[in-house]
Amino acid sequence: MREKVKSIIDKYLKDKGYSLEYAIEYPKNERFGDYSTNFAMILGSKLKKNPREVANDFVNNLCTDIFNKIDIADPGFINFYIKKETFLKELLKIAKNKENYFKSKINKQKFIQVEFVSANPTGPLHVGHGRGAAIGDSIARILKFFGHKVEKEYYINDAGLQMELLGQSLYARYKQLLGIDDALPEDGYKGEYLIDIARELIVEYGENLLKMEESKVIEFCKNKASETILKDIMDTLEKFRVSFDKIFNEKHLYQSNEVEESLNLLKEKGVVYEKDGASWFKSTNFGDDKDRVLKRKNGAFTYFASDIAYHRNKFLKRGFDEVIDIWGSDHHGYVKRVKSAIEAMNIDSEKLKVILVQIVNLLRNGEKISMSTRKGEFVELENVINEVGVDAARFMFVSRSIDSHLDFDLELAKKQSNDNPVYYVQYAYARINSILNQLENETEVDLENVLNLKEKEEIDLIKSLIKFKDLLEKAFKERDPYFITKGLLGISEKFHRFYNKHKVIGSEKNIFKARLLLIKTVAVSLKLGFDLIGIEAKKRM
Repeated sequence: MREKVKSIIDKYLKDKGYSLEYAIEYPKNERFGDYSTNFAMILGSKLKKNPREVANDFVNNLCTDIFNKIDIADPGFINFYIKKETFLKELLKIAKNKENYFKSKINKQKFIQVEFVSANPTGPLHVGHGRGAAIGDSIARILKFFGHKVEKEYYINDAGLQMELLGQSLYARYKQLLGIDDALPEDGYKGEYLIDIARELIVEYGENLLKMEESKVIEFCKNKASETILKDIMDTLEKFRVSFDKIFNEKHLYQSNEVEESLNLLKEKGVVYEKDGASWFKSTNFGDDKDRVLKRKNGAFTYFASDIAYHRNKFLKRGFDEVIDIWGSDHHGYVKRVKSAIEAMNIDSEKLKVILVQIVNLLRNGEKISMSTRKGEFVELENVINEVGVDAARFMFVSRSIDSHLDFDLELAKKQSNDNPVYYVQYAYARINSILNQLENETEVDLENVLNLKEKEEIDLIKSLIKFKDLLEKAFKERDPYFITKGLLGISEKFHRFYNKHKVIGSEKNIFKARLLLIKTVAVSLKLGFDLIGIEAKKRM
């Protein structure tokens, strides 16, 4: 419906020989119509004309019958009131096409990679990882729904200093449990999970590891810890309904010589220089505040070097048309750096979209719970899932825009009341199914039946379904599943109002047919939204 309004405005502008960007919004107050546009003000400013004069010219040149009324409001907004019959015809389209009604045509199918979570195997997943997991998985589902080929990937940083510290930390815990006084490394990992792994080592190997050369036992501990932690991570994600098409190891980039190859390529492009025995990337040429080290004096590559090779692998080796990286908000300064490096390798940096997920403030009894994997002070995602459930956790993690901080209220997420947003939307679906379970026969519905829907709550419910299509489109274009939760809440609110005021079973025959069609269509829409954010469509609650 919004597209119909837009096409009418676009035709007017084309006929007049104008081209401009403008907005079509849903007015917050329904007395201002179903849609509102600011195009007359923008065009008026461009032409140095009174916006009301532009708006009047537009209205006087309209040739359409979908509007019941059009208002012009100061300083030049145009408010559209859609005919009830137009909404009812749209309901029949939704009922006929079901999920396909909500799909927009894409110009070309893309091969898109979504890389998310990618937590180092140095500790269990915390709630920050959980938000990234819910967002990444939902984005992949949305892209697939709209017709793209999508591959989900988990990248494992299994090389470098952090992994060495992990091995040293586990070995220290192992010795401590054997009564040997040994301190953790200064920047080591202090979580209880390493003590559990150390106990497993003692059960399996006793004191035998003490007889090994220290460098070898630390390497052994590193591998043991990372394997155990990675398995726990993947088990947690599976429980969270998140799976991956590919697990990619950083080690592979070194074993295949791709890090060295990428460095040599950048040298050929003239953006690498040697200084103080190290190799530097000229990132200041691309707007960075300083140049960045790729290879240290001791011959060790930096994480930046392997990340460059990793992205070269994505685009040039595997041929993705678009890559979506989902990172924590603390990586903000890293985005420009990576984009600059791939641009230097003649890869279009616009093909890389980096989504920075803002932090989660986990609340209990109104107090924020601190999270630090190094200090061992964090709440594991596994514990949150066990406490509030997968549905509540996934819904809450995507219930705010990606670029907004999220306050996750554990007590709210557990409530079985309308105050809990996930309960509210699932209860709407369950209510519809409670009605449908009492019925056996399908009923044919045509426009004549649907025209019997005249109540405000009925029309408002149809409007929420049409708006849901726009919100799905926005979720797709902006790569943000928040708009789906917004749409689900909007549909659920209108449905609960309808349900509390009007009967389906027991209403007059033709009204019953139309209302039955309406609630079935609502159920299809809710189920689609649930699927796209990975929560269950519960038939009973």
